[in-house]
Amino acid sequence: MSDSGLAIELRALRKVYQKKQQTTVAVDGLDLDVRRGEVFGLLGPNGAGKTTTVEICEGLSRQTSGEVRILGRTWGSGSDLAIRARIGVCLQETKFFDKQTVRETLQLFAACYGRGRSVDAALESVSLAEKASSRQSQLSGGQRQRLAVATALLGQPELLFLDEPTTGLDPQSRRQLWEIVRSFQRQGGTVLLTTHYMEEAEQLCTRIGVVDRGKSIALGTPQELIRSLGAEHVVELEAKDLAGIKDTELGALPSVQSCERSGDKVALKVQSVHLAVPPLLELLRARGKALDGLSTRHATLEDVFVHLTGRQLREEASS
Repeated sequence: MSDSGLAIELRALRKVYQKKQQTTVAVDGLDLDVRRGEVFGLLGPNGAGKTTTVEICEGLSRQTSGEVRILGRTWGSGSDLAIRARIGVCLQETKFFDKQTVRETLQLFAACYGRGRSVDAALESVSLAEKASSRQSQLSGGQRQRLAVATALLGQPELLFLDEPTTGLDPQSRRQLWEIVRSFQRQGGTVLLTTHYMEEAEQLCTRIGVVDRGKSIALGTPQELIRSLGAEHVVELEAKDLAGIKDTELGALPSVQSCERSGDKVALKVQSVHLAVPPLLELLRARGKALDGLSTRHATLEDVFVHLTGRQLREEASS
């Protein structure tokens, strides 16, 4: 593997867990490149292997086989300290000492780095300067998560790992963290992000990789992935006893590209709403189906995810 403008290079990555008589393949021959200066989103349902992949990239776990190169270096080859000095890691949840103030927490982490930004600069970067003297127990969830990001940024990393950084945060706190990520990227940083929020991936990510059962199943920009559906719009309808209408009948309607069902709800991916809706309504009327709801919207990454995996990411997050 070469270091040609890539922050992360994975080749035939494989991770197998052996427990007694049970073998679990968490990552199964994954190839992945993350370019320097991009925000790369790694998406997948629970059990897809994304967390295992990120932990291997962070040096927290070792692969069973395959090659891993981080910023041109490999873990376990005498370069571990050199790699750690150039990366920042922010976990989904970080536990701090409740009695410590925000400033004391950052001073503790800063002592671990031989170089990096000042505590005051870190506080400013995450908009926590006014909370510098506050104890951990006095911070909101969003403020604690911004503090966790600040600890990851103290060493002025080139590569930042963010594992579901906005899970459980309110919309305002989520958007504050988005701006921190954008600022880091504008300064030349690279981000590997996992998230359960499709809007977050669509807003932040330069490119997205979707993994399922340890394998890569899709890769591209958010716009490229959405275009891969072959449809620009989604028509969602709700009616009782839709089981009486077959998917093949719905799929044969003008402009319809695909059909997804969930109980009494159906989502049709269509190229043109005005061509699809009138014959759809006529089909429902002819079959005596009373329409309970009808809406149209542009296709999103959520639709791509459901199409590829058969599951909704939000459902996976809550399971």
